[in-house]
Amino acid sequence: MRALAEGNSLRATARIVLADKDTVCAWLDRAARQCRRSCCCGTTCMFGNVNWMNCGALSIPSKGTCRGRRPTVIRGDAWVWLAFAPEWRLVLAFVIGKRTQPYADQLLERVRWVTDVFIPFFTSDQWPEYEQALLNTYGEWYQPERHGQRGRRPHPRCRPQPGLHYAQVIKIRQQGKVVQVKTRVVFGDAQTVAVDLQTSPVSTTINTRFVERDNLTQRQSNRRLTRCTTGFSKKIEWFEKQLWVSLAYYHLVLPHHSLRQQLPIAEPTRGRGTPRRWFPVTPAMAAGLTEHVWTTPELLSYRVPAEFIERLPIIEKVFPDFGEIDHTR
Repeated sequence: MRALAEGNSLRATARIVLADKDTVCAWLDRAARQCRRSCCCGTTCMFGNVNWMNCGALSIPSKGTCRGRRPTVIRGDAWVWLAFAPEWRLVLAFVIGKRTQPYADQLLERVRWVTDVFIPFFTSDQWPEYEQALLNTYGEWYQPERHGQRGRRPHPRCRPQPGLHYAQVIKIRQQGKVVQVKTRVVFGDAQTVAVDLQTSPVSTTINTRFVERDNLTQRQSNRRLTRCTTGFSKKIEWFEKQLWVSLAYYHLVLPHHSLRQQLPIAEPTRGRGTPRRWFPVTPAMAAGLTEHVWTTPELLSYRVPAEFIERLPIIEKVFPDFGEIDHTR
């Protein structure tokens, strides 16, 4: 599982651990179900009802062809929709699918599932689906007033809630190169957005650089996202399973360099090694979801509380199960 989470393919992992590729595939299925149920972003029993201050959204292209015979299977290139909390370098939710409105709505629905009543400050690129998805998830319906006494009454309309603030980063390109970067406040006004930026612990400007940097992290830790290789997924279900494993490993097992904390007194190490000056911190530790760096056996053997198991039928409406195992990877 460590080899898969560190960016190795199924066949490379099988050669490293001297096992059959079908055995590695079966373990990937078991680990993905465990990570989905317990220790990763959307469906976890520990990630729910957390107050997120900032949230960036981005869709990552996966240039692999997902082949399938069923009509429900996505064919062709798939996109990974990500919602990222830059304060703790945490992936709130993800969706795999086409770059269309239904998948944008699904991403924001999952973000609302893992957050509390506080609405985060959203930033993204200029892709228009995000604006409509935010309205569908955080909007409120109202009845416009009728002008005059004749004619039909106006239809109900959807408007953003007062606490919804959303800004876009607009990149102007010429001949494939970015020549200018602009920002636009979509929901909220410039003054409230300026206040949000002043209180933000990560940035004082409207940008998407944190979620763009996480794009690189996901590509390095997930072989199926590597460009110009044969490591792509043949079915979307296995693509999602690999994402669950790599994200759980990233959140709970892998310390993040930018989150480390300096120790007041350097601690000695074994032998004549350099004294340890930094305390390792994972994204889950920075968010207050756990107090220590997890090991891989701890991740795979974590016991989900019984009260969370009872909520699984409700959660599966937002996060559907993988279904039966299929060795077509």
